[in-house]
Amino acid sequence: MTRRRYELTDKEWLIIEPLLPNKPRGVPRVDDRRVLNGILWRFRSGAPWAEVPERYGPSTTCYNRFIRWRKAGVWDRLLAAVSAGFNGELVMIDSTCMRVHQHGATGKKGDGSDHGMGRSRGGLTTKLHALVDAYGRPVGLRLTGGQVHDACEAEALIEAIPEGATLLGGKGYDSTAIREAAAARNIWANIPNRSNRKQRFGFSSWLYRQRNLVERFFNRIKQFRGIATRYDKDAANYLAAIKLICARLWCQG
Repeated sequence: MTRRRYELTDKEWLIIEPLLPNKPRGVPRVDDRRVLNGILWRFRSGAPWAEVPERYGPSTTCYNRFIRWRKAGVWDRLLAAVSAGFNGELVMIDSTCMRVHQHGATGKKGDGSDHGMGRSRGGLTTKLHALVDAYGRPVGLRLTGGQVHDACEAEALIEAIPEGATLLGGKGYDSTAIREAAAARNIWANIPNRSNRKQRFGFSSWLYRQRNLVERFFNRIKQFRGIATRYDKDAANYLAAIKLICARLWCQG
């Protein structure tokens, strides 16, 4: 059977397969590669889980395994494993908003959580804060409501940057707290100065041109309709899907 373009290649599967949980005993489970392709189909198309094609096995199997492995931390460990040897000399930080579909906005109310959804100029949105390396591959991800300012999540992402690196960020990250957090880790924050800043910092416009790599990263994951528009009510499920797709980007090199 001809491989469809959204399915795992032999190279990608060779990297991913050893990182998945083993099940040496009990009833043999549906083929992992087949199920993973079904999960990827669901987020690539943005369709409901019930519409996953039969060629990927029962739709309930694809859904249950995605949720079960999310709760077991499989997707977190998978992304951590494939990104362990990233080049940390140059990193870029930015964020992007995804519109929340009306089907994803009907979660439980009154539990004190915003479920990663918030009101912004685009309506009900979710914001993904990302840190990528010099090849546009993700090394840090944070999910918040769409109204949360970029700078609010920057300090947490900076903790994932190796000492001595160079950080590229837009003017939205030009704050004293962010610059101090970067300096504490011997990281040079190459961020343009705001027009109203009294204390000026050194800035390289030539180096800053590399920041488009983080925009390319957002464009790549938004090729998946289930990511570009959020249909998931649970923020943990939505972030897990992003991590699975990010792990695949790392496998592609």
